[in-house]
Amino acid sequence: MIEVKNLPPPADLQVVRRALISVFDKSGIVDFARRLSALGIELVSTGGTAKLLAQAGLEVSDVSNLTGFPEILGGRVKTLHPIVHGGLLFRRNDPDDQREVKEHDIPSIDLVVTNLYPFADVVGRADVTMAEALENIDIGGPTMIRAAAKNHFFVGVVTSPDDYDEVAQVLETHESRLTLSVRERLAARAFERTASYDRNVAGFFDRWTAHSGDGQPAANDKSPNAAFSVTMPLAAALRYGENPHQQARLYGSPEQTYRQLHGKELSFNNLLDLSAAVQLIDEFRSAEPSVAILKHTNPCGVATRGTLLDAYNAAFATDKQSPFGGIVVVNRELDLETARAIDAVFTEIIIAPAFAADALDFLQAKKNRRLIENKSNTAGFSLPDVRTVMDCLLVQDRDGALPDAGTLRDSCTVVTKRAPTEQEWKDLDFAWRVVKNVKSNAIVYARDCATLGIGAGQMSRIDSSEIAVSKSRKSALSLDGSVVASDAFFPFADGLAAAAEVGSTAAIQPGGSVRDDEVIAYADDAGIAMVFTGRRHFRH
Repeated sequence: MIEVKNLPPPADLQVVRRALISVFDKSGIVDFARRLSALGIELVSTGGTAKLLAQAGLEVSDVSNLTGFPEILGGRVKTLHPIVHGGLLFRRNDPDDQREVKEHDIPSIDLVVTNLYPFADVVGRADVTMAEALENIDIGGPTMIRAAAKNHFFVGVVTSPDDYDEVAQVLETHESRLTLSVRERLAARAFERTASYDRNVAGFFDRWTAHSGDGQPAANDKSPNAAFSVTMPLAAALRYGENPHQQARLYGSPEQTYRQLHGKELSFNNLLDLSAAVQLIDEFRSAEPSVAILKHTNPCGVATRGTLLDAYNAAFATDKQSPFGGIVVVNRELDLETARAIDAVFTEIIIAPAFAADALDFLQAKKNRRLIENKSNTAGFSLPDVRTVMDCLLVQDRDGALPDAGTLRDSCTVVTKRAPTEQEWKDLDFAWRVVKNVKSNAIVYARDCATLGIGAGQMSRIDSSEIAVSKSRKSALSLDGSVVASDAFFPFADGLAAAAEVGSTAAIQPGGSVRDDEVIAYADDAGIAMVFTGRRHFRH
């Protein structure tokens, strides 16, 4: 056990005489350094950061002047030196520490300003190599951060541009001194950041070693080895959870994926709907103007047309009751004409990659409606799909968006005597993207790249089909000439028979049932073209 010295308590206010600045993300650093310099704080820096500060007219010393040793190994070793870490770690209230730093001529470093190489962004690329990953593992940064945070009784540590203004204001208010409470908060954020960083590195190696390097599971190692853990910053304390008696919080960096432009704060259920909506619309990222209307994370109408207005009208026509209080998401800038059509029905959330200025002005007239700018690309999502079961976690890869619209036939197998027509292929591609985002058991009827009936979350596939048919009849939509999509295989021919009875002429399903031959034979007898995808898309 390490001995704890009986030392006098640290002072609440600790003076900052010298700051070591070494940042990868240089946003805001010049202004922050200028405020530090104006307080008479000496600036010490490294490499590109030092060059940037000097170019801005600030007086800055290179860290090599402090250590008496140059940067080596192409910049890999800059701050890993006893002078630096002695200056960070010595206890200002310990006579032994004071004697040692004086003996070795080690100046104090009272503030560390650093952020880390963007490891998570780099390894999030599908084509990342091990060499690239290794070069983006920061060594000196986390070491300095941990040293400063450990010694936060005397040293401040700033790890994000978001903290620059707060720290500068405290220093300006207290004559170049930081309060203990601020140093504690900064240390907590610092340890959170290094812990998250290390988990990202460990997670990458875990995934890499569990695969052959080309994204495929290795023959002798199909499961991760490391414990699963994740640390994320608190983004928001929500009013309540799924129900009012449940507390809820949002963790992570939501500003990277969406921006709320208007309306009340998003609730727990709103966020679930938002996530489902952006995942669905990402299936149509390369398609013509497309609109999806959702309720309780399930689509109740989806369509692709020549204009957003036509797409919205076709999606709404699928189910004219469910959209009340629902969510509308589009894959193009939202124009005023479409905004007016959406406004005719009470809509909780409208999501678009952009809003035309006049459309935004119009929609903001209702103060409680949430308007969301979608900045997401689900292909760039780095976290796996995580759910709780009892007191455990289930963790799986995401069921990512399909390849671009129109490419589905390249991966499908036609199993019937009749192949789909060109229009049927388009509709099958469309319906498969929609059914993938419907809760299981899922059935979708579609024609002309618009949904006609959707059945979701039933105990049997026949029940889902009957609900989809019922929905289409309520909306006075004929299913003649439609295609049908099933998220998992038809276990019996009766599911396909139900589709044939209402006029469907083509079907898409994963295949894989022990009765596939029976289902295929029925399709041939009924003149239905059917394709197997070889991949199911359960959503429980």
